[in-house]
Amino acid sequence: MATKLTVLSNGSLRVEGEDIELVDADGQPYGLGGRQRISICRCGLSKQKPFCDGSHKGHFEHAAVAFDLPAPKPAV
Repeated sequence: MATKLTVLSNGSLRVEGEDIELVDADGQPYGLGGRQRISICRCGLSKQKPFCDGSHKGHFEHAAVAFDLPAPKPAV
């Protein structure tokens, strides 16, 4: 199973996969306890950042609708 990242409307980023690795800014891994699905906070209200704890409910609105990014600018 390839790793899949889903942007949830009014909620977190759901990450699903058989071999998820999440590291901090220093490259140190978070202990995920063998989980194959985690949710990452994107509202900033979670007390367990970077993980979602549901604190966004009623305080964060974003309709997750896919769109295409423009082509990247050429390297100089």
